Amino acid sequence: MRPGVETFLSIAPEVAAAVDGGQAVVALESTLLAHGLPWPDNIEVALQAEQAVRQSGAVPATIAVLAGRIHIGLSREQLETVAHGQGFFKASAADLGPLLAAQSDGATTVSATVVAAARAGIFVMATGGIGGVHRGDSFDISCDLTTLASEPVAVVSAGAKSILDLPRTLEYLETLGVPVVGYGTGELPAFYTPHSGLGLVHRVDGPDSAARVLRSHWAVHPGRGVLLANPIPVAEALPSELVERAMQAALQAAEAEHVGGKALTPFLLGRIATETGLRSVRANRALIVDNARVAGQIAASLTQQRAVA
Repeated sequence: MRPGVETFLSIAPEVAAAVDGGQAVVALESTLLAHGLPWPDNIEVALQAEQAVRQSGAVPATIAVLAGRIHIGLSREQLETVAHGQGFFKASAADLGPLLAAQSDGATTVSATVVAAARAGIFVMATGGIGGVHRGDSFDISCDLTTLASEPVAVVSAGAKSILDLPRTLEYLETLGVPVVGYGTGELPAFYTPHSGLGLVHRVDGPDSAARVLRSHWAVHPGRGVLLANPIPVAEALPSELVERAMQAALQAAEAEHVGGKALTPFLLGRIATETGLRSVRANRALIVDNARVAGQIAASLTQQRAVA
């Protein structure tokens, strides 16, 4: 922990006890609560994700900025406050300092959650899909990617969000030296669908092998993260043709309405939900919970391997 960071951290007693005791902990983002899913889907999936982590043998730690403090582990009341989304800034890693100084509220994206988790001594995180390189030539690149390259946290996700330029995102992760490891797959998942056609060099097929990869990776790259790409469960996946049609319609709407910056991703996801008759919302819920389950299993295995090393 860096000097002064502890001043801004509020770690829930259960999470603090687990970290201090060397138990498995999984960090969870809060942007899906405030900006990613509508009420009541957001609170329901957040609670289901936390339960999936517990059932896998780990302690969940949902992260958010509340009144200028980074809270690691939220109560039910705090979860509901974030889920109602009143005045919560969509916080990336770069926004944390200003939010803390202003004593403001923020729902953490992947990058902010990764930074907060690392400061609290948590090394596994679950999310739906990471940010990445946006389509087109706007040079809009999520700092999720650079944060993964600079913090020792493993992120379990269903690849990158399918609204992105997946080939460029994969290439940029390679440039940054961030390993992308397929979890039970040899290709990069495309969020709503298991298949992108983009092959991956590395693959694991269970939590024990994933934990061994993480330990080996951090032995040589102690300050760099890993992306563990876990495909959406097949039963909940959407047809790729439906997703592409919905995305194109959403992108055209965003251009017509001049939507960009932090508002772009929530706008696109909302339009895709409309275009798919809310099937994308159900798929999003399913993959978030499944990623939490897998992350919990990997965190538990990592803890066990460290204990016997």
